[in-house]
Amino acid sequence: MKKNFLAGLLSGIGSSILIFAIVGTLYVMADGKIKGYNNNNTQIEEAQEEEQPALKAAEYKQIMDKLIFLEMLVDNYYLEDVDPKVFADGIYKGFIASLDDPYSTYYTAEEYKALMESSSGVYHGIGATVSQNTKTGVVTIVKPFKNGPAYEAGLLPGDIIYMVEGEEVTGVDLTEVVSKMKGKEGTKVRISVLREGETKPMEFTITRKKIEVPTIDYKMLEDKIGYIVISEFDEVTVLQFKEAIDDLESKGMKGLVIDVRNNPGGLLDSVCKMLDRILPKGLLVYTEDKYGNREEELAKDSIKLEVPLAVIINGNSASASEIFAGAVQDYGIGTIVGTTSFGKGIVQKVIPLTDGTAVKLTISKYFTPKGRNIHGTGITPDIEVELDEEVQKLVEIPFEKDTQLQEAIKVVKKNMKSK
Repeated sequence: MKKNFLAGLLSGIGSSILIFAIVGTLYVMADGKIKGYNNNNTQIEEAQEEEQPALKAAEYKQIMDKLIFLEMLVDNYYLEDVDPKVFADGIYKGFIASLDDPYSTYYTAEEYKALMESSSGVYHGIGATVSQNTKTGVVTIVKPFKNGPAYEAGLLPGDIIYMVEGEEVTGVDLTEVVSKMKGKEGTKVRISVLREGETKPMEFTITRKKIEVPTIDYKMLEDKIGYIVISEFDEVTVLQFKEAIDDLESKGMKGLVIDVRNNPGGLLDSVCKMLDRILPKGLLVYTEDKYGNREEELAKDSIKLEVPLAVIINGNSASASEIFAGAVQDYGIGTIVGTTSFGKGIVQKVIPLTDGTAVKLTISKYFTPKGRNIHGTGITPDIEVELDEEVQKLVEIPFEKDTQLQEAIKVVKKNMKSK
C-alpha cells in the first residue's frame, strides 16, 4: 500500500519537475492556473523554453528509485508505522530545504493557515515575539506581550526555546516552531527554555489564548514629544499608525520618536503605506530579482511629517523595520538611534498551492532609496547607544533606564530648538 502511494507520488513529482525544468519561473496558484513570467516580469500565457541546464530523465529516475528503496527499508525495518502523508510532506520540505536558505520553506496546510492568522494580527497562542539565529538555528524569546500567556507564565526576553511539546526545536524552521506553539484557545502547550544563569532547562505549561498583537502603542511625552512603538508591521498596523500620528498631531506634537526595537518585520505593503504617511513623495524602497527586474514602492501622497523625528533600532530590528529606518535615514528627515539592526535585506514571497499548502521562497533583494542593500550588515545608527546588559533582560524597561530612548528624546529636543 505504502509502496504504491510513494511510487505514484514520485512519478507525479518526476513529471512535474520535468515540466518545471523547461518553462522558467512557474507556479500553481490557488485558482488552479499555472502562470509564468518572462524576464520583463510580464505575464505570459504560454511559457517559453529556457536555455538552462536541467537534470536528465535518467537522473530523475535514479532519484525516484532511491526514494522508493528508502521507503521499502522504512517499511521493513522501522519500528513504528508511518502515515504516507509524512513521506509526502518530508519530500516537499526536503526539496525546499535543499536550497539551504533559512527563509525558504514549505508549509503544510495547517502551517499555512497559522501563517495567515499571524500576519493578520490576530491568532491563538502564547503571546510573544520570537526570533531565530540563521546561523545556529537557535530560537529566542524577544519580548512576551504584556499580560499575555507567556508573560504571565514567566518567560523573559533572551530565553532560548529548547523544546516544544517534548521535541527539540533548534534548527527547525521558525514558522514551524511558532505553529507548534499556536493552537485552540484554552489548550495547553509545554515549552522548555534555557535561561542564562540556570543549569537545567526550565519547564513551562502555558494555556493558549486569543492574541491580538499590540502592533502600535503610543503616548505623548514631556515637551510635546510623541512616542510611538511599532512591534510588527501587520495588516492592522497601518491604520493604527495613522491614527496614532493624527491623534498626537491634534494634541500639538512638536517632535516624534518612533521605536522599532525588537520588531522582526512584517508586510512590505504595510511598511510602505506607513512610510507614505511621514515621507514626501518619492522612492521608498525597491527590489531586484534574479533577472535584474526592478520594482519600486513609492510615497504617493503629499502628506509628510513636519516635526523633528528620531527612530530607535537594535539588533532585533529586522526586515520591514530596516526598510522603515533605511528610508528615514536616506531622506535625512530623522536621526537613527540605537545599535546596528539585524541585517535582512532580502524579500520572500509566499506562493499558495491548490491543495491548501504553500511555499515561501526568497525572490529578491531590497534596496533603500539610495541603493543600499543591507543584507548581512544591517542599518548603522547615526548615534550608537547600547542598553545596559541587565536592562536588556527586562520585559519592560523603566523609562529612566532606557538610555536609547533618552538619547532619542535628547536629539529630537535639540532639533526642535533649531527649527
